[in-house]
Amino acid sequence: MLWFSVIASALAPGLALLTYFYLKDRYEQEPLKMVAKVFLLGFLIVVPVMIIQRGFTDGFGGNLYVNSFIISSFVEEFLKWFVLYNIMFHHSEFDEPYDGIVYAVAISLGFATVENVMYAWYSHASIGTMFLRALLPVSGHAMFGVMMGYYLGRARFSKGAASKRYLAYSLVIPWFWHGVYDLILSSMTQYWLWFIIPLMAFLWYGGMGKVTRANNRSPFRFLKREEEINT
Repeated sequence: MLWFSVIASALAPGLALLTYFYLKDRYEQEPLKMVAKVFLLGFLIVVPVMIIQRGFTDGFGGNLYVNSFIISSFVEEFLKWFVLYNIMFHHSEFDEPYDGIVYAVAISLGFATVENVMYAWYSHASIGTMFLRALLPVSGHAMFGVMMGYYLGRARFSKGAASKRYLAYSLVIPWFWHGVYDLILSSMTQYWLWFIIPLMAFLWYGGMGKVTRANNRSPFRFLKREEEINT
């Protein structure tokens, strides 16, 4: 029974956060089938991430900054970004800026959920440990997904140089903050909470602002207002 509770606590945060951001779409929610598909893609990229990270660790591991900004954050964020760009960026269902957030959060939380389950399984983690992981790594992956998705949405509905710039932001910005997050956790043993809590508060504050701005750019908001007026 305890084992079941730990596994359930590993699955619950990712599903809860995905539901939260899915319901934040004010104007035209995405088909659940598409969101589930992208969430499962997050499961699948765990294997190539582990293989690449193992190779990089053998070749370049040992330096704290390389571990945090290249082996950990860059590999994970690049593979998530690469899959989203090639599968969802030009998809017909990606028809408003907020969709970028939904799909990026879905793939990020799919990845984080598998990572969480593996941690619970192999480390025999307690319920308390899994609760802390829900607040930190799982929540962190959601915020990196919000950043990635926001700028993917801006890129999708911009043109020319602006589109390319936002596309670069969609990779570089989550990569940078993911690296900062990993650096704090890997370099501090005693006072890490004094740094990680303000960082998470900052990421959530910025992330929720991006959620609002993405919704405000939806082309469907005018249609909904017309429907409300007509009824």
